[in-house]
Amino acid sequence: MRLTTEPYRTQEARWPKSGRHILAQYDADSIVVYQAYKPAIGHFAAEHGHFGGEFSFERMSWIKPNFLWMMYRCGWGVKEGQEVTLAVRIRRSAFDDILRAAVHSTFEPAVYPSHAAWQVAVDQSSVRLQWDPDHHPSGAKQERRAVQLGLRGDVLARYGREWIVDIEDVSDFVAAQREHVVSKQYEQLMTPTEHVYPVADPQVVLKLGLDAFP
Repeated sequence: MRLTTEPYRTQEARWPKSGRHILAQYDADSIVVYQAYKPAIGHFAAEHGHFGGEFSFERMSWIKPNFLWMMYRCGWGVKEGQEVTLAVRIRRSAFDDILRAAVHSTFEPAVYPSHAAWQVAVDQSSVRLQWDPDHHPSGAKQERRAVQLGLRGDVLARYGREWIVDIEDVSDFVAAQREHVVSKQYEQLMTPTEHVYPVADPQVVLKLGLDAFP
């Protein structure tokens, strides 16, 4: 597996306990985001290195840079239609463009001057931004918030075919770690190495509502 991993307990100790943060595995040039699909879609993407086949470019598709947030949503790979977990490595510059284009899925008065202005932004943007409670491996809610980004239109097309560096099917890894979650042996649990993602543009930081973290 090409993802780097660490013990969950080690990472839990260094992650922020609360606030809005983008936890992700990244390097100077790329960042990993996660998606979960039915086998026909997931296997096609992993085999070809891009999305196609039964994948629909006409619907919004959500990406999650936080592994545990993906695990909560897909039930550690056991929810119907989400059996194949993909680790999609995309260009970091593209991810930064996605963040710049993102519009909140609900009205945020601190960001948009009016509800009408927010609605215009929603209609014009191809990226949705949503903050939700992050989750412990057991599924319990955390104080920390996790981000997911909905892509549609031209952004989804470029994500699915142009911005991808690598796609890896990590379903076997997910299944192995699920055993530790089921048995509540969290000291044995390994998760992809993640750190707080640095957003350099102060206007994007303000728009996203990111909290500071040392």
